[in-house]
Amino acid sequence: MNQKPLRISRRTALGAGLALSLGGGNAFAQAAKYGPGASATEIKLGQTMPYSGPASAYGTIGKLHQAYFKMINEAGGINGRKINLISLDDGYSPPKAVEQVRRLVEQDEVLALFQTLGTPSNSAIHKYVNGKKVPHLLLATGATKWGDPKNYPWTMGFNPSYAAEGAIYARYLLKTKPNAKIGILYQNDDYGKDLLKGVEDTLSGPNAKMIVSKVSYEVTDPTVDSQILTLQGSGADTFINITTPKFAAQAVRKAWDSGWKPLHIVNNVGASVGSVLVPAGLDKSVGLLTMQYYKDPNDPQWKDDPAMLEWRGFMGRYYKEGDPKDASNLYAYITAQLMVQILKQCGNDLSRENVMKQAANLKNIKLPLLLPGMSINTSPGDYFPIEQGQLARFTGTLWQGFGELISTDAR
Repeated sequence: MNQKPLRISRRTALGAGLALSLGGGNAFAQAAKYGPGASATEIKLGQTMPYSGPASAYGTIGKLHQAYFKMINEAGGINGRKINLISLDDGYSPPKAVEQVRRLVEQDEVLALFQTLGTPSNSAIHKYVNGKKVPHLLLATGATKWGDPKNYPWTMGFNPSYAAEGAIYARYLLKTKPNAKIGILYQNDDYGKDLLKGVEDTLSGPNAKMIVSKVSYEVTDPTVDSQILTLQGSGADTFINITTPKFAAQAVRKAWDSGWKPLHIVNNVGASVGSVLVPAGLDKSVGLLTMQYYKDPNDPQWKDDPAMLEWRGFMGRYYKEGDPKDASNLYAYITAQLMVQILKQCGNDLSRENVMKQAANLKNIKLPLLLPGMSINTSPGDYFPIEQGQLARFTGTLWQGFGELISTDAR
């Protein structure tokens, strides 16, 4: 996945609205300081992605990152340094993730890890990378434990906290359907259990009886058909679907085909129109609820939005094989923008310590593909970059947001 950059003029990249990624005039005013993987010409980043295996739908994220950094490099890079992203396949397997991350740290000597994907994989490398003092940044997972700077100061997530997302769904049900009979399907790992905990903690005490059935699945399972039939048989009239894309699509399709028509809530990571709802059947997805925090590329209200036009232009030029309906590609673009912002803030100090310091000092960063009114803020005591979201309902063609922005603050 590590490809040589193409050539394009700086003017072209600036025309795409990439001013945030280019270095300032005073970038070299200080004496250069370099950690492993950084030099006067290069910034070496590493990541693992599930290019194969049960979560391979997410592989498009790493491919877009490669394309985005290629564009940045063609515009001159970050303060004259080209980004070299080494993106390796871990098959969504924790042992494989450990093997690949050890290679990235010990052999490739990357400056930082960026957007390593999946709660199980990141859990497997969590202690190792902190012991090695390698920045472990903007993880593509929303597990609450990624926001623990006291015990794991080198790890910072990106996604909203799964526990907070679960709590939002539970609070919505308490308000709108207090007599709901809830059935829950969840992935049997830290990711699934974290979001489940957010639901259960909110529905504690007398409200705990609202949950009438909980069933789990393993990522190695071929389907979740039997789990859906179990939930249907429980008498549940509300379904909280805590799954990754392959299984989310199966669950949506099976619930519909079996004649079960509950109020169906699907978690954000399994709500992409392109990789989940199209395979499941758009007609079978009408009425689904989720939480979102960035603009839906399928929503016509953003058709002429400057940031969306910029993103579509990027897709057409740099990632033609990518699906513009797949929200994972828009998500990847946002995370790459934020990584560029962190590197830009580093100026001429490309030490691992300063990379982490800058990641923990993001102040009112407004990335234009986030929902209006949202900004990114971090501090040495707050490692949660995204702490807002909005509920949305699927109309059959797009996710339609409703209500106000909701806090997902997990602290």
